[in-house]
Parts: sequence; structure tokens; C-alpha cells
Amino acid sequence: MFEAVRNNKRIAQFILALLIIPFAFFGMDAYFTDGPSGNEIATVGGSKISVVEFDQALRDQQARVREAMGGDVDRSLLDSDAMRRSVLENLVNQRLLALFAADKHMTVMPQQLQQVIAEVPAFQTDGRFALDRYEAALRAQGMSPASFEARLAQDLRIQQIALAVGESGFAAHTSAQRFLAAQLEERKIREMAFTPARFLADVKLGEDAAKQYYEANPARFERPARIQAEYVVFDEDAVSKQITVSDDEIRKYYEANAARFSQPEERNARHILITVADGASEDEVAKARAKAEGILAQLRENPARFAELAKAESQDPGSAAQGGELGFFGRGAMVKAFEDAAFALEKGQISDVVRSDFGFHIIQITDIKPATARPIEQVKDEIAEELKRQSASRRFAELAEHFSNLVYEQPDSLKPAAEELQLEIHRTDWISRADGRIGEFDNEKLLNALFSPESIDKRRNVEATEVGRGKLVSARVADYQPAQRLPFEQVKGDIEQQLRTEEAAKLAAARGKEALTTLAKGEDVPGEWSEVRTLQRGTASLAPAAIDAIFGAAANKLPAHVGVAMPDGHYSVFRIESVNRPELAKDDPRMAAVMQQYQRLIGERDFSAFLASLRERYKVEINEAAVKGQTQTQ
Repeated sequence: MFEAVRNNKRIAQFILALLIIPFAFFGMDAYFTDGPSGNEIATVGGSKISVVEFDQALRDQQARVREAMGGDVDRSLLDSDAMRRSVLENLVNQRLLALFAADKHMTVMPQQLQQVIAEVPAFQTDGRFALDRYEAALRAQGMSPASFEARLAQDLRIQQIALAVGESGFAAHTSAQRFLAAQLEERKIREMAFTPARFLADVKLGEDAAKQYYEANPARFERPARIQAEYVVFDEDAVSKQITVSDDEIRKYYEANAARFSQPEERNARHILITVADGASEDEVAKARAKAEGILAQLRENPARFAELAKAESQDPGSAAQGGELGFFGRGAMVKAFEDAAFALEKGQISDVVRSDFGFHIIQITDIKPATARPIEQVKDEIAEELKRQSASRRFAELAEHFSNLVYEQPDSLKPAAEELQLEIHRTDWISRADGRIGEFDNEKLLNALFSPESIDKRRNVEATEVGRGKLVSARVADYQPAQRLPFEQVKGDIEQQLRTEEAAKLAAARGKEALTTLAKGEDVPGEWSEVRTLQRGTASLAPAAIDAIFGAAANKLPAHVGVAMPDGHYSVFRIESVNRPELAKDDPRMAAVMQQYQRLIGERDFSAFLASLRERYKVEINEAAVKGQTQTQ
């Protein structure tokens, strides 16, 4: 078993990931001993997963997400219930596998462990294991060899189980062939749609239908609690407004960055190239030089023929057709020999024959743009903004903590912080917890804080919350309305419209089913069929229910008809006019990819089923309150 694991390429990737971002394992004992009582987020078969362990795993996952997304991640994503749940499920699955491995007395021999470690590139020098690199890499992660090897051995045991289950599934060639054929099958169809709008005029509501619906569905008409909030935003822009830049600072920056505000000299040239191949003999080089010298002699007699001779003689495919024109260029754009010659010429002057790596050139300068510098008066504002930005970036980190302290230490108003740091106090419209935004910010942590009982009852500032990179927000509840049932008169019109639409949809479905019955008898029905469409199961463009009905219909007698209630409320009858089933050869080149995909699906299914069986074997208990926010994240 271990050989299969060791030879699998994913193991090396796993070990590197383990080294770079260690899993939240606390040594082997952590799997099988109790943590601090009452401080666990889950219990798996009597083995506790502590809040500390969960927090560490959550921070690791948040760090991975930030790195994957370049650091610019909405904080609400990192603090979301979905993120917490995903991390916890991963920890539970790891613990289930660890317990199973322990029960089965699975072991990793020291020699096998050493062999795996020795094959990790991060621990090698010149392709060979280096003890000093190994120890240095572990020290950088705050780990000792003993703790790393204990963790690695445990993870290898888990990997043995995962690979044994996930890669034991067998995908029969015939099954995969049928799967591919089903995906490629084509059916030509027409559609007759029965839309609710066609039947709205036929709907007659009872006099008190809306009232009855209102009374029977009170929750549907309850407006959730909502607030109006005041908030302030502290970011680098806010800091920048407090910074002034002196003329002396602008002048010094201008002088230190003169090149940034100047345009270097540029030259417009044309050339004639006689190429010399790499490794050309002395005789070939001499012939090329002689040809170039001959062309130069003609140009000395009549410089006006430059474009003509370039078109006729130049061997540069990029410029010959344009008479050798190269356009404007500055220093560093051409090979050195060419550049040195071009920048030594006067306007209109023709060079001698110039040798470069490409061959022999004859160069003529047709125009010169002298170097220019933008005067300081022209770039003064640009420099001032740049200096402000640089200073704001440095000062933001210093003032961020001060901002956080101000809104915390003076919790009854945002004015002190706003006045001291020159911030604007904004006010939201009415917002609910479910769909609320604080200005442009959709931040779950900030909303949770604002809708907390303490914030609503005491109207205190919530703590400064990071809502984006370099952006802090503090807010407070300015007004509050508890949840309340909307008056009937306010919603009566909406209810009546909804009821009419629902009844019209029922009429549309009934009419569609009647049409389907008539068609089954071989009779025609009134209505318009759509143009013919070709559908393929693997690239479906209809609702899943419609695809299932169309491809599930018997096709032994055509045309065939099926009816489907569509997601938008209308009812469609589909006429299946033809069926094309592809014939697949056993060696069809597409089969390899399908076999691999099919095998992976079977493996994933089997592994999920195995984890489900372990959950039955080892009882799993979750502390839901801790998952939903009583843990601390950074």
C-alpha cells in the first residue's frame, strides 16, 4: 500500500503544501486525547476538535485564499459561515480518517518515512537530501523534525486510505462508451409554449381571495427589522486630505526624478540590410560586405535613391517594402552597433557600412527629436499628488489604530473621530440584515455588529472593521424599526397580481396537457410550433427538467411528444422529430478522456460514501454556536 502512495505524484505536492502551510494538526496525541473541556467546536468519535485548532485551520485557509486572490479579498468572504463550515468539515473528515487509521493499526515504517522526506525537492541540494536544508526549512515553520515527522506519518496514513478508496473504483469501458454516446446523442425538436400571459384575462379571483391569502401566509408579509446607520470611512484618501506638500519638497522630488519628467532624444531612421547568416564563412561575409559597399557607393552619388535601393536590395523583410523606414526610436531599442552609428549621424546623413549580428547596414537619419523636459510648473500638481500618496500610505498604518481607538473610546458618537481625522459622516437609507449594504460595502461582519442587540439597544459605535485593503469603517445605528407585518392594503395589489399569475399558470398547464393528450391520439392541435432546434444532452440549452423529459422520451415512434412545466411558469409541449445516435468505435480518441472523467466521478462518489460510513461509525457532534461566530479570526 505504501508503495502506491509513495509513487503517486500528488503525495509530493501534498508534502510541499504541508511544509508551506502546515495543517492544523497538534501532533498525533491531539487526535485521541481530550482537549480543554467545554472548549471544543466538534467531537468525532470522542476525539475533540478544539476551538483553538479550528481557529488555526481557519486562519490558514484565509491566508491561502488571500494568496490565491492576490491579497484583495472581501473580508465578508473570509468571515462567512460558508468558509467556517468548509474548514470544519475538512477537519472532521481528517479526524474521521485518522481514527480509522488508528483502529486498523496502519503504520508508516521509519525507513519509508525517511525515503519520502528525502525525495522532497525543498529538502535537497543538487538533487540530494541535505540535512541542513531540512532542518532550516522546518525551523522557518516553527517545527522540529520530530513534530514534522509525526504529522507527516499521520497524514501519509490518511493519504493511504484516501487513495485506496478513491482509486479503487472501476469504470467499465462499455459503461463509459454508453455515457459518451448519451452525451453526444442529438434530438431535433420543436416547441409549443403555453404562457400564463395568454390566460390572464380568463382568471377570475374571488372577492376575498387576496385577504384569505394574506391571513394564511403572515410570514410572507412580515417586513424584517431594519435600521438606518451612520458610518465613517477611514482610508488612505482620508489621510491624504490632511497632508500638505511644500514647494521645496516638490522641487527636490523633481530634481531627483528628472528622467521621469523628460523625453530622451529620438531618431527616425531608414536602413538597407544585407544579411549574414550565423556561422557564415569568411568568403560569404566578404561577398555580403562587398554588396553593401556597392550599394553605399550608389547612394554617395545619389542619396535620393535610398528608398528605391532599399526596396530593391534590402534583405530586411520588415522594412524593405517601406523603403527601409524604421520609424522613431530611442537609445536601447536597437542593437548596440546600429544604435551607436545612428546616434552619431546628423539629420539627412548616410552612414558607412555598419556590421551587426544581423549583417551589414547602411543607415540614414531622416529626422531627430531632441530631448525635452517638462518644466516643474507643468508637473507640480502631479508631483504633489504622488508625494501625498506616498506619505498617506506610510501614515495610514500609524493612524489606523488611532481611528480604531477613537471610535471605541468615545462610543456614543462618530463625531469625535470624524472631526479629529477630517472624515465625513455618511448615513444609509433603511436597510435590513438580509440585503443590507453600508454605503458601497457589503460586509457580513460589519452588518452582524450593527444588527447585534447591543448596537441596536445602546446605539454605540461598532468596532472599526476592515472592509477592504487599507479601508476601515465604523458605524452606529441611527434609527431602528423592529420587524412588523405590512398592512393588507399596502400589499393587496401585489397579492392579487401573484394569485392571478398563479391561476394563469395553472390554466396554461391544463391547456398544455390537453394538447399533449390530443397529440398522443395522432390529432393536430391549434398553436404555433417553433423552428426546429437540435439538442445535445452534453451541451443542453434548455432547463434540466425539459432536457430530462426530451431525452427520456421513447423514440421508437416519431414524432413523439412530451410536456414540461418550465421554471418561469409556462408549460411547453415538445415535438421530437428525429433522433441521431452516434456510433462509437472502441478506439474512439474521445474515450480516454471520458474514461478518466468517469473514473474520477466513481472515485469521488466512493470516497464520499466512505466518509459517510465513517460518520455513522464515529459519532460526530458539532457545536453550531461556535461555528457561527464565537471563534476569533484574524
